[in-house]
Amino acid sequence: MSTIQAINGIHHITAISSSAAATVAFYENVLGLRLVKQTVNFDDPFTYHLYFGDQHGSPGTILTFFPWSDMPRGTFGAGMITAIAFEIPAGALDYWHQRLQHQRIAARSGTRFGDDMLSCTDPDGLTLELIASARPDSTTGSGAGAASPGQGIRGFHSATALTRSADKTGALLTRSLGMIQRGQEHDRVRFAMNTAGSPGRFYDLVVDPQAQDGQQGSGTIHHIAFRTPSDAEQVQWQRVLRDDGYQVTAVRDRNYFKSIYFHEPGGVLFEIATDPPGFTVDERPEHLGSALKLPEQYETRRAEIVSRLPPLHRDKN
Repeated sequence: MSTIQAINGIHHITAISSSAAATVAFYENVLGLRLVKQTVNFDDPFTYHLYFGDQHGSPGTILTFFPWSDMPRGTFGAGMITAIAFEIPAGALDYWHQRLQHQRIAARSGTRFGDDMLSCTDPDGLTLELIASARPDSTTGSGAGAASPGQGIRGFHSATALTRSADKTGALLTRSLGMIQRGQEHDRVRFAMNTAGSPGRFYDLVVDPQAQDGQQGSGTIHHIAFRTPSDAEQVQWQRVLRDDGYQVTAVRDRNYFKSIYFHEPGGVLFEIATDPPGFTVDERPEHLGSALKLPEQYETRRAEIVSRLPPLHRDKN
């Protein structure tokens, strides 16, 4: 491990869905997240890039989607993140069980490392988990007003990846990224990040030597991003990871953060993203997610892009 401070937790997770409108309806109206940014894919401007999070779009709360309507459903397998876990307050599980039941969404109860949890799927089959935590809340909670006060999602708890072997990925997580192995439960190994009480603290590996390869498609995770506080520290991470033998991209400006990307040994696409400048760089806090924001290179094509994007049909509870 270098002299850089250890990775500061999950920044965001990006998934693939099959319908922009259905994605907005589920994550706003069912889970109570706030749509904090409407923009488009940098490489495919006729596809939305939708960002959901807490009221301010805080790092550690952001789940984003590429809704590709013509993409078939993917299959979970080795080399993929197979589940996203959100943190909810201790005592909120009954509320969420009833809420999901009211929405006719099947939910399964369980425990993990001593914490109570619920598991369900979104409209595309993406596995979502709600894990109760007694940790003091450091976020602004749910953003769309769909969840009752004091019961809402606080941000990420963890992400789970499926791998055939934890050895090489575990070495990356601990030696290069500075995570700490916190425990093992059956075939699950947990690693903890330096979040100082912020959301998105854990990354889990489920080990199955016989696992088949996954197939990316709707209902699967495209990549996971980890936090770094500044451009300068991101460049340090780029150098350290390259020195450790990883093929790391150049820094890419994503308007709301800067990013570098590389594949971990098990196959998952990792990103390290800066906390600044954040989502208020082009919208006031009270207006986040209310208008389509385009990367500068696509602004001259706004009329064409808008005409080809499907309506979101936002109708919050």
